Amino acid sequence: MPSFDLVSSLDIGEMKNTIQMTQKQINARYDFKGSDCTLDFNGSNQLEIKGDSEYQVKTTLGILYENMGKRGLGLKCIEAKDITPSGNQKFKQMILLNSGIDKEKAKTINKIIKNSNLKVTSQYLDEKIRVTSKKIDDLQGIFKQLKSDKNVEIDLRMENMK
Repeated sequence: MPSFDLVSSLDIGEMKNTIQMTQKQINARYDFKGSDCTLDFNGSNQLEIKGDSEYQVKTTLGILYENMGKRGLGLKCIEAKDITPSGNQKFKQMILLNSGIDKEKAKTINKIIKNSNLKVTSQYLDEKIRVTSKKIDDLQGIFKQLKSDKNVEIDLRMENMK
């Protein structure tokens, strides 16, 4: 029976390249000259933007989003927190990089699959969801429906299509 796995993962190598591109663009901008605006990545799931003003932090986040789009990284896999003062007249913003499908999101996705009126079955397997059907067209239809659904708040990819 045909099947595929739904996963939500972020390519850390591509994310590092995106952060480096963003830092280069910030350093080259005229309105950032003489300021100290940096992106600090801890290597796993947190990114911190530090800047001299809220404007610089917001602009840096916008440039990061733009570069993620150019590199094909999903914007739904990052969660930006509020901008907070970090002392010494500087500001910072924490950004969490989400990876994997937790149980709450899996319940939402399974509910959408069950209500789709397509003959597909799904099961949650350790941060991924396996979807099976007798027809490949039904699998492709459910994937398209999940990608366009507003209740799915994560970036989904299809893996192991068999």
